[in-house]
This record gives sequence, C-alpha cells and structure tokens, in this order.
Amino acid sequence: MRYISTRGAAPDLGFAEAMLTGLARDGGLYVPAEIPQMSTGDIRALHGLSYEETAFRVMRPFVNDAFADDVFADLIAKAYAGFGHDARAPLVQLAPGHFLLELFHGPTLAFKDFAMQLIGQLFEHELSRRGEQVTIVGATSGDTGSAAIEAFAGLDSVDVFILYPHGRVSEVQRRQMTTPQAANIHALAIDGHFDDAQARLKDMFNHFEFRDRVRLAGVNSINWARVLAQVVYYFTSAVSLGAPDRAVSFTVPTGNFGDIFAGYIAKRMGLPIDRLIVATNQNDILHRCLTSGAYEKGEVVPSISPSMDIQVSSNFERALFDAYGRDGKAVAQLMDELKAGGFAVSQGALQALREDFGSGRVSEDETLATIRQANETMGELLCPHSAVGVKVAEDQRDPTTPMITLATAHPAKFPDAVERATGIRPPLPNRMADLYDRPERLTRVPNDLAALETLIEERRRT
Repeated sequence: MRYISTRGAAPDLGFAEAMLTGLARDGGLYVPAEIPQMSTGDIRALHGLSYEETAFRVMRPFVNDAFADDVFADLIAKAYAGFGHDARAPLVQLAPGHFLLELFHGPTLAFKDFAMQLIGQLFEHELSRRGEQVTIVGATSGDTGSAAIEAFAGLDSVDVFILYPHGRVSEVQRRQMTTPQAANIHALAIDGHFDDAQARLKDMFNHFEFRDRVRLAGVNSINWARVLAQVVYYFTSAVSLGAPDRAVSFTVPTGNFGDIFAGYIAKRMGLPIDRLIVATNQNDILHRCLTSGAYEKGEVVPSISPSMDIQVSSNFERALFDAYGRDGKAVAQLMDELKAGGFAVSQGALQALREDFGSGRVSEDETLATIRQANETMGELLCPHSAVGVKVAEDQRDPTTPMITLATAHPAKFPDAVERATGIRPPLPNRMADLYDRPERLTRVPNDLAALETLIEERRRT
C-alpha cells in the first residue's frame, strides 16, 4: 500500500512514513493510492466481533507490512483498553430508525480518542524501533489537543506542542490541555481562532528548514492514520444494524471534515452507506459549498459548539482530490485560490461531491432547542455538537433507511450550553471529578510563525 499527495508533487510513501510525515512536502494531504475492498462476505463476518477485532480487519489492508500482525493487534488492544464502555462505540436508539453512536467513552470524552489513542501506540512503537524522536505540533479547536496530550503524555520519543485558540474553547477542553504535568507536554494559547492555529501549523510544515531541524510530525486530521482509525466505527455501527444486508446513513457534526471523510472511505471500501450528511453550525462553509459550489472563507463566529468553529476544513481537500478525478494539479490550483479567499468547485466535481455528501446547517437557537427536546423526549443529554447532528438528521433522514448520528463528545465537556438548554449541569465522570482543582500550565503566544518556532525550539527536549 502506497500513499500519494492530493497535490501530486510529493514522493509516494508507505504507511509508517506517511503517518510520521503528516503533511506532504508539497502542502498536500496523503491518501491511499488505492482503496482496499471488503466483500459482502468480509463485512458479514464482522458480526459478533469485538471492536478491536473489527479494527484489525478493517485497517489491516491499509497498514500492509508496516507492522506485523501480532504487533498491530497488540497495539490496537492497548489503544482501547482505557475506554469506559466495553463496546467502545455503543449505539443508542433515539427514535424509530434513528440511532446515536456514542463516541465519547474514551479518556478525554470525545471521538478524537479513537484515533489518537491508536496513533500514540503506533508512533511510540515505530519511533522506538527506529531509535528516533520527533516534535509533534498540533492545532485544535478543542478536542484534538486534549486527546493528543492524553495519548502522548510522558512518552520519551516525542515532545508535544498543542496550539488552541485563546478564549475559544470550553473550560473543560482547556483544562484537559493545561493540567497535565508531563515534561513533554506544552499547551499554547494562540491569539486568534482555530483557523489561525491551523494556518500556523501548516506554515511550520512548509518551512522545510525548521521542519527538518525539529523533526516535525503532525497528529491533526491531516495525518492519514487519524482518518483511518475513524473508519472502524462506521463498520461496527453499520454491522450492528444489519450491514451488509441493509444500507444505513450517517449524519456527522463536521468542522474539519476528517470524521465524515472516514465514512466516505468506509463507503468506498464496500460498506453499504446510503447517505453521508454534513451537519454544520453557523460556521457553515461546507454547507454553503455543497449547496452553491462556492468555497469561500468567512469570519469565524464563536458558538456554543466551538469544535466546529472553522472556516477552512482541511480534510475537504481529500474529497476534492477524488471529485476532480485525483488530479493533483487541479487541487493545488484550488488551494492557491483559497489563499486569496476562496474558489468555485467545477460543475462536474460538485456533482461528484453531491453524490456522496448532503448537508445541513443549524442555528444556535435550534441547537439549544434540540438539546432540550432530546432530554425531554428521548432521555438523552447531548453536547451541542451532537445536537447539531441530531437536528440535521431529524430534518433529512429517510424513514426507510436507518440513520446513525455521531455523538462526538460527552455533554460534560460543554456543561454551560447543556445547562442553559435543560437546567441540568452534566457532571464529569469520576475519574475526572477533580479536573477543576488541578493546577494549569499554559503559555499565551502571538499569532506569529517566527515566535512560535522559536518557542518550540527552546522548549523541546529532543
């Protein structure tokens, strides 16, 4: 299995090298040169398997010979051993034909744990085998950062620097990033919003002298291994509802497009997915693009669903790559146009995108109303991101096809919004009950590339 860049001008890499490299040197994102296929028999054989066994079978073709089978199976087992539910990603029925996929039973109470816990194991094993060390820099709108910190804290082979937008994450999200005391962990509060943090991260990857000097690695969803790990729960949930003998649909609260792109990969592999629906808050660049064909940046508007407060969805580039017939030059041209504010998707590419993706937008008032209604009529407390997904799913689902909405975070990560909607302040799990009492450790940083690079070089141990 080889991995190619969406912009067509970087070397092809194997799985391990693509994972450690993160962003391609031409600025593109790595994708598999070919998508492995699972037959109906292969998918049917997943019935009754544990999450870990399913993960091994789904991901194994993408990993190829990068890890021996017994090693890969062991790393998967270690990755999910700390989850708080034996099913790892349980399904809860909300209404006839509508199901919630709970992805918040990991160590940091968000779906990012599914990928990050595994990446932590894969990185540590591969770097130890090579005798190498790397500097991980990540940008987060809230959940990626805490999941990365949880996965990499205390490891000898990595230093971790997480950029998050100052004042634009929930208190729980911030404290999950700022209270770990491991010497290799650094929480950096950047002046600006998530798109600023993500832009500075990409600038570092494109500054090759710095990138090579600090051995820069990335764990944002620009990293293919992040997307791959998320493919698994599309299979486990669909199989639970009768796949491959019955098609299902998914609605995904989406900011950076990585989670729903994982669903697209599952569909390409052969999983019978009818519809993949993008659910956005008021920062709705993806919804606007899929309805109008115009991908134009606007101002980021702070919301009660801050992990979706994004105007540049990095993983959308992977979808565009396929929509444009895997033409790297065409994608590179679009990304150049994006620097100037935006681009228009060609009619053919837009039609291709619409064949796989639908979309919907939810206002703040609708989000709060959905949280309140779900509690009153379904007995389910939803975080605001999950509520965005549930609202779009209820508006658009076909009653003849089961709909699975991804619940991306535990409601306790956003207690103010949940309490505002329901009067109930969701408590943190017992293992995190003292989170508000733990001392914080963070550094406020300007939105300046040179200043960030200097700080990282001064503080890294490797």
